[in-house]
Amino acid sequence: MREALGPAIPTWLTFCPIPPHHPGMDRRRFLLTSLAGALAAPVGAEAQQGGKMWRVGLFHVGLDHVPPSLDGLRDGLKALGYEEGKNIRLDWRNLADEDAARATARAFVRDRVDLIVAFENQTVRAIQATATEIPVVMLHVPDPVADGFVKSLARPGGNITGFAGLGNTPAKEMEIFKEVVPQLRRPLVLFEDRDPASLRWLAAVRRAATTLKLQVVERQVANTTDLERVFAAVKPGDVDGVFIASPDLRTKFPALILHLATKRRLPLAGHRKEWVEGGALFSYNDNLRAVGRAAAARYVDRILKGAKPADLPVEEVTQFELIINLKTAKALGLTIPPSVLARADQVIE
Repeated sequence: MREALGPAIPTWLTFCPIPPHHPGMDRRRFLLTSLAGALAAPVGAEAQQGGKMWRVGLFHVGLDHVPPSLDGLRDGLKALGYEEGKNIRLDWRNLADEDAARATARAFVRDRVDLIVAFENQTVRAIQATATEIPVVMLHVPDPVADGFVKSLARPGGNITGFAGLGNTPAKEMEIFKEVVPQLRRPLVLFEDRDPASLRWLAAVRRAATTLKLQVVERQVANTTDLERVFAAVKPGDVDGVFIASPDLRTKFPALILHLATKRRLPLAGHRKEWVEGGALFSYNDNLRAVGRAAAARYVDRILKGAKPADLPVEEVTQFELIINLKTAKALGLTIPPSVLARADQVIE
């Protein structure tokens, strides 16, 4: 690494013209003087700080949005004294699919970054497949134990730690869906069998549906063509709501699913607050920005200072926000029960 070899000679020196007739200075003296001055002067951000320039790779799958936790993480790092371009370099990548995530994971390993922040399941799977020892902080992973990312929440046991719990409530979300829309009878449930978590979620949704006396209409989808085909086949009265039982689908296609549900005038159970702001009926999840700030303080900072991921228990998110879009409800002709509105953390009108 550069700091082990001493400061590099700045590139401008190789292009610095040598005056052909500099008075009192021959060619050799000019070169030696210029080189000595360059080596004595601060070079780059690392020299300005008198310490290491930390390199952090961050990646996420889902081109049509950026997780709010990214800004939260940046805020948290800044509050702890990390300044981008001065003592930390954040290499952020927003990617189309898991294949791109695997390529990016290999690039981070090749570049020897100091730490990796992986947003959602697909990027954690991608970095895990590289068998690297680089520390990884995961965010918004529903069940890292079931997915084999860590041995246990209390003792992760490897190079991965972070936060668990986002979306780990499909049964609760379906219960709230029924409360928000009392007339809900036949929700369209989208799942992806190539998503390791999706079949677990689908099983949880089926159990909740039995309790709530709902008849779920299940459809397997994997790409935009599948989604457009499924919604095009929906006739009036076939279904009366849309629920996504797959973490991967929630991160890859939020804008398209919201567009298709809105076009068919179907209430959509959203994945996060931003979905509701865009027109989904409601969401029930954690505050993503707050998770990002907490990750900076409790994981990124401690690991950069020498802590091992294996020694940092995975933190489980237990506080969730209920956000309801009353404007969407009115547009769909729905009346949200006052008791549900009273429990909402935020109502968008």
